[in-house]
Amino acid sequence: MPTPAPGDDPAPLANPSTDTTVERVFREEYGRVVAALVRRFGDIELAEDVAQEAFVEAVSRWPQSGPPPNPGAWLTTTAKNRAIDRLRRESTRDARHAQAAAMLGPFDDEPVDPDTVSSVPDDRLRLIFTCCHPALARDAQVALTLRLLGGLTMAEIARAFFVDEAAMSKRLTRSKQKIKAAHIPYRVPPDHELPSRLAGVLATLYLVFNEGYLPSSPDVEVRTDLSAEAIRQVRLLATLMPDEPEVLGLLALMLLTEARRPARFADGVLVTLPEQDRTLWDARLVAEGHDLVRACLRRGRPGPYQIQAAINAVHTDAGRAQDTDWGQIVALYDQLYAVTPTPVVALNRAVALAECNGPEAGLEALASVQGLDRYHAYQAARADLLRRADRVAEAVEAYRTAVELSANPAERAYLAGRLAELSAARG
Repeated sequence: MPTPAPGDDPAPLANPSTDTTVERVFREEYGRVVAALVRRFGDIELAEDVAQEAFVEAVSRWPQSGPPPNPGAWLTTTAKNRAIDRLRRESTRDARHAQAAAMLGPFDDEPVDPDTVSSVPDDRLRLIFTCCHPALARDAQVALTLRLLGGLTMAEIARAFFVDEAAMSKRLTRSKQKIKAAHIPYRVPPDHELPSRLAGVLATLYLVFNEGYLPSSPDVEVRTDLSAEAIRQVRLLATLMPDEPEVLGLLALMLLTEARRPARFADGVLVTLPEQDRTLWDARLVAEGHDLVRACLRRGRPGPYQIQAAINAVHTDAGRAQDTDWGQIVALYDQLYAVTPTPVVALNRAVALAECNGPEAGLEALASVQGLDRYHAYQAARADLLRRADRVAEAVEAYRTAVELSANPAERAYLAGRLAELSAARG
């Protein structure tokens, strides 16, 4: 089987019987493997290349031998050996033996460079901080982390940024080359450098969580590994930076969102928030999220993640959908828009406004939102408001567009069901 070119996604699986296993392992282990390799070799491109080679080897071997007891360790060791072989080939003869000697032995018994010592002994968090160096543009920071930590394909990342796959591939290649050329260190930076990277780290972890909560891939309806990893990383950040309210706000937002996961799907179809069985929500996560929101409020330093967490706290405070305090939610969206005036915030505010003042008020607010015509959530919200306003023909067209734009299978199933109901009623 051919080795993938640098930056390519893993090759197609050779045996359908191993398809699910290898794809699951790839999604669960790719970030760990790459992070461990970057720590060992200090080169992101090399780490990614040999990690992909290891997965190709797994595709070739596992159908005959079966998956090993610890797939992640097998992949890391295989990739490490590939990297050592490559470096030996590329080294000069004089440096070869010294370099090979430095690379022998297990990963955890190497000398520690005092400049890279961190109070957070986590490879993946260090890789996130490396990707979120201020020398890189914010979208490049996020995209690179999604690629390296989340194991997202180039197509999935391109969809998240509304660009084509070739453009995203070039963007990521430039980012990795810039990290290498600038000798950006693989470490959690010292305290005085944290603020310059924190916003990028939080934005990245939020997108990683969202990709796990509602994946953009057409092949999977949910990725619990990504959401769990994002929550774990934010918990680490909260330990590292306990005085940063936005870190606590993001943790609260994730926990309150994650608490609803058990009620979000039924027979492969997305269940919207108003229709969810709230007895299925994780009460422990709801309680922890509410405690964090209250702690943020006491600090009096509101930021975007704290406000979003407060919105989710209002949602999860209601025992029934009809008891939701939509007036408070609209007020919070007003506050959020003042801090983060983005089209997506305006979209969510319009949906909340419709709950207070009716669907026509929501549609009027949506009409002023610019730049989201090809965003599936915009078309889905517009379709729902048109349906509630009895503008059936327009609703049908909006649902068709939403189905076309949505990649997630559970969401597509929900939207297709709404479209079928409307089409049947229309005769």
